[in-house]
Amino acid sequence: MLQTSAPARIEPVELARAQQVVANISRSFDAKVVGQARLRESLLVGLLTGGHILLESVPGLAKTTAAQTVAEAVSAEFRRIQCTPDLLPSDIVGTQIYDAAKGTFITQLGPVHANIVLLDEINRSSAKTQSAMLEAMQEQQTSIGGQEYKLPSPFLVLATQNPIEQEGTYQLPEAQMDRFMLKDVLDYPSPAEETEILRRIDAGVFTAEQKPAAAASLDAVLGAQDLVRRIYIDPAIINYIVGLVYVTRNAGQYIDRRLAEFIEFGASPRASIAFSRAARAVALLNGRDHVIPEDVKSLAHRVLRHRLILGFDAIAEQVPVESVIDAIVASVQTP
Repeated sequence: MLQTSAPARIEPVELARAQQVVANISRSFDAKVVGQARLRESLLVGLLTGGHILLESVPGLAKTTAAQTVAEAVSAEFRRIQCTPDLLPSDIVGTQIYDAAKGTFITQLGPVHANIVLLDEINRSSAKTQSAMLEAMQEQQTSIGGQEYKLPSPFLVLATQNPIEQEGTYQLPEAQMDRFMLKDVLDYPSPAEETEILRRIDAGVFTAEQKPAAAASLDAVLGAQDLVRRIYIDPAIINYIVGLVYVTRNAGQYIDRRLAEFIEFGASPRASIAFSRAARAVALLNGRDHVIPEDVKSLAHRVLRHRLILGFDAIAEQVPVESVIDAIVASVQTP
């Protein structure tokens, strides 16, 4: 049985303060973005844990608007990087420029040195450029001219992929996708939501003049991040998380054999870490100082869909990875 030390007590006033921060950010998000409640939750989870998010959808579903809105809500520095095949690593992390007048090199930091970075269509950049960005995500720093430069805190990367246009793209390797805490797949808006989008456009909600005031400070976000790390997670919940990830690697013993045969590789320990960190954030979003099994279950698709590698048969038979994940979750007893 896994043993954990006694958690530091979270005072009600601390929890209320963090909830107010989250509520203010959510209010700013809803003022600009119509619907997309799950996207809002994913962005808040990423912001509260420092985990990075991979977003997949067709164009026009407000991914850029959502990222920029969250940045504005917390007075964060926001940078958008449009990925193209000719994008170089130095275009992201920075480079050294020779100053002829002084006879020295000047370091110019790249756009990755911001609090919230949107990598638009990351699969359009070359493998070398992808690696440079993912290294910055993992190490929280860049190296330019032999000198290390720390990235700001908080630091959140949102990378997007367009699933319908694959010409001229470089698919992210599975090992690199594993570095993203969550992968969210966005849906089209409902007719009512699309009507509201048009109404807001006519009302000028999306113009630069309508930029809302900051809803929270970066210090408040850092305080909320510290609180998330102190959210209590019971050993039984930890064993439940480990059990879910274990089944992905030994599916033939627990789920329908036909579904199990679709799985080529299960999830790595990063999945267990992502479950644990993200579940704490979800607990805070729901006003609790402890994690419950439903917090873990609500994250199953987002934590596992990019870590569960299905074979060619699953693609040929159009078996969605979510169906396999649902079978895995159903096979593990809820504590």
